Amino acid sequence: MQTIRAAAIGAAVVTLIGCQDMRVEDFSAREPKLDLFQYFEGRSRAWGIFEDRFGRLRREFTVDIVGRRQGAADFVLEEDFVYADGETQRRVWRLRQISPGVYEGEADDVIGTAQGQSSGNALNWRYALALKIGETNWNVDFNDWMFLQPDGVLLNRARVSKWGIGIGEVTLSFQRAAPAKAEMLDAPALKSVAR
Repeated sequence: MQTIRAAAIGAAVVTLIGCQDMRVEDFSAREPKLDLFQYFEGRSRAWGIFEDRFGRLRREFTVDIVGRRQGAADFVLEEDFVYADGETQRRVWRLRQISPGVYEGEADDVIGTAQGQSSGNALNWRYALALKIGETNWNVDFNDWMFLQPDGVLLNRARVSKWGIGIGEVTLSFQRAAPAKAEMLDAPALKSVAR
């Protein structure tokens, strides 16, 4: 009887926690508005950490990112990871805007198709990933949230789970690369200053 009661309480807690998920619509009035393709077009860099479910720091890394449009609705995002231990990894996302604020994405280590929604300053991606751990791959689920800040910094928090149980959290901070000096001098306001 104790086992049945504990299982029922556990199921109720999981159900309540699941009902507390954020909704992308909750951010519709938040500024600045995040345009996914506009933000990632060109070069950017991210700094990140992975913490296990106990809050212990397991990995630190940087990501160099290059994004480019391919037609009106398609986008390619190349991510080059360098981990603190020297390991490197590359992921190439192929993204498509299905309708305003609705995206799909694929990458070699993504299982199936990633589903994304944006509203206001927020974007939520949900996808399954074949995550290499040691010599094996674990199929894990990502609930990935991004929030654009007024100074152009994009904050990212991803909860990672397996079979619905949290195994860790990824935190990233993205910064767009500064435009090259030559590009800056092409701006009309700066041409008069440069003379």
